[in-house]
Amino acid sequence: MAASAVTTATTDSSSTQRKQQQNGKLDATSSSSASAGAGDQNDALEKDFFWTYTEEPHRTRRMAIIKAHPEVTKLCGPEPLTKWVVLGVVSLQFLLAHLLRDTSFFSWKFWLTAYVFGATCNQNLFLAIHEISHNLAFRSPTANRLFAIVANLPIAVPYSASFRPYHLTHHKSLGVDGLDTDLPTAFEALFLDSILGKAFFCTFQIFFYALRPMAIYRVPFTWVHWLNLTIQLFFDYAIVFLLPDSLFTANSLLYFLLSSFLAGSLHPTAGHFIAEHYVYEKITPEARNPDNKIPVPETFSYYGPLNWVTYNVGLHNEHHDFPAIPWTRLPKLYEIASEFYEGLPQHRSWTHVLWQFIFDEEIGMRCRVKRKVGGRVVGGGTVSAKQQQPQNQAKEAGWGDDEIEA
Repeated sequence: MAASAVTTATTDSSSTQRKQQQNGKLDATSSSSASAGAGDQNDALEKDFFWTYTEEPHRTRRMAIIKAHPEVTKLCGPEPLTKWVVLGVVSLQFLLAHLLRDTSFFSWKFWLTAYVFGATCNQNLFLAIHEISHNLAFRSPTANRLFAIVANLPIAVPYSASFRPYHLTHHKSLGVDGLDTDLPTAFEALFLDSILGKAFFCTFQIFFYALRPMAIYRVPFTWVHWLNLTIQLFFDYAIVFLLPDSLFTANSLLYFLLSSFLAGSLHPTAGHFIAEHYVYEKITPEARNPDNKIPVPETFSYYGPLNWVTYNVGLHNEHHDFPAIPWTRLPKLYEIASEFYEGLPQHRSWTHVLWQFIFDEEIGMRCRVKRKVGGRVVGGGTVSAKQQQPQNQAKEAGWGDDEIEA
C-alpha cells in the first residue's frame, strides 16, 4: 500500500515535471519567435530611410524665434552685394577660360586650374543661383530670374530656370517622398548603398542632382526656361564658333564644363550637398520607428571657412528657418537666436563629410528623413495621383504663398 502510494506520487511528480518542461519549451519558443519578429522588424528599419510622421522642424522653430526675437524679421530682404560678387566670379571664369584657350584639355595645368579655381567658382555660381531663386539679389522677381541666367553662363549648361521651382518645392516639402527631389530614390538607395556605390555617387553627384528631378516630376516649361535655354546655347555656340580664337576656343567651353563637373564631384565645396540633410547622428531603434513620433535631425549646419566662397550655405538650419534672409545676414540671425542653434548637430568639415559618407558603413544613401504626406509643389508640375492623394489628405502645415514668394 505504502509502496503503491510512493509509486503513484513518483509518477505524478514525473508527469508534472514533463508538463513543466513542455510549457517551458513552448514559452521559450514563443519568446524566441517574438524576439525573431522584433529582430526582423529592426533589421527592416535599419535598411530603410528614416520615415516620420512629424512636421518638418523649420516652420515651428521659425515661429518660436520670431516670438522670442521679433527683430529678426528686419534681416529679410535682398542683398545688393550679391550682384557684384556674381559679376566678379563670372568675369574671373571668363578670364581663366581665355587664358586656357590654347592649353590641352589633357594637361595637368588644365585640370589643376579647373579643380582649384574653376570648380570653386562654379560652385559659387551654383549657390548664387540658389540665393537668387529666393529673390535675394533684387526686389523685382523678374530681375532675379534674368540675373540668374547671367550667373548661369560659365556653368555652360542651362539650369537656373528649372532649379528655382524644384528648390522652392524642396523648402515647402522637405523630406516628402515624391516631391522633394533632393531625396535619393529607392533605386539609388538599393544600388548605391556600398562603398563603391557611394564613391560613384559622390564622384558623379552633379548628374544625380541634374537628372533626378525630371524622373520624379516635371515643372512647366515657361518663358524663363526658353530664355535660359536660348541664351546659354547661344553663348556656348559663340564661344566655340563665333568669337575669334584670340579670345576663346573650344577648350574654353571644355574648361567651363569641367569646372561644373568637378564642382559637383569629389571637391571640398561639394560636401555641402551631402552635409545639409543626410543624417549623420546615431539614431536609436525607438527613434527609427515612425509610430513613436520621435524627431530625427534632418538638417545640419556647417560654420567653417568654406562658407566664405559658398554664400554661407553651411548655415543651413538658419537658411531653412528663414529663406528670406540673405547670405550676408545669416550669421547675424545665428547671433540673435543662438540659443535655438547652439545645441543642434553640425559638421566641422565638408571634406570629412565626403570621406565619412563613403567609408562609414553606418552612413549611406538611406540616411535621409522621409515623409509620405504633406508639402506642395511650387511653380506647378505634373505629380502622379499617388503622390497627390496624400497631399490632399494631409493637413496644411506649411507656409502661405506670401512666404514662398518672399
